Amino acid sequence: MSISWKEIATSGMILFAVIDIVGSIPIIIELRKKVGHIQSEKATIVAAIIMIAFMFLGEEILKFIGIDVNSFAVAGSFVLFFLSLEMILGITLYRDEAPETASIVPIAFPLIAGAGTMTSILSLRAEYQAINIAIAILINSVFVYVVLKSSAKIERMFGKSGINIIRKVFGIILMAIAVKLFAANVKGLFL
Repeated sequence: MSISWKEIATSGMILFAVIDIVGSIPIIIELRKKVGHIQSEKATIVAAIIMIAFMFLGEEILKFIGIDVNSFAVAGSFVLFFLSLEMILGITLYRDEAPETASIVPIAFPLIAGAGTMTSILSLRAEYQAINIAIAILINSVFVYVVLKSSAKIERMFGKSGINIIRKVFGIILMAIAVKLFAANVKGLFL
């Protein structure tokens, strides 16, 4: 196990794009209006634990149900591709309904540690070392915490159009990552 800054940076960018905490600011603000206080610390810690646990146990779960990592990575590339389409085109292909309470559900799960994030973590696991992905998860968790704590300030600072631009840029990055992930793993399905 060796720490690779390149792997940390790549994993971090992928997770940042998939988690899309900046793009989720309007959802977070709406939840805060509905439920009052959001426990930023609790949401961040629970999301980080879910992501790290899934990074180590996800592959075992897949083996148990008879799916190999390449198949999961290819499926994950489709999920990432559709997430990127949502971000770029500003459309909603799938969204859970807003709940009555926040913090753990829906902020920690599925907003931060949702299906796209889990798929990405397992896909990254096929290419990168666990230590580097874990560091990327922790870095993203710190960023998530900062955004949760200061979501109202960030919205005022960037405005709706600024947040939309950031979301579209990360959507394009995510789409390129989805294509790369598909190309890297699809060969493994036919060997």
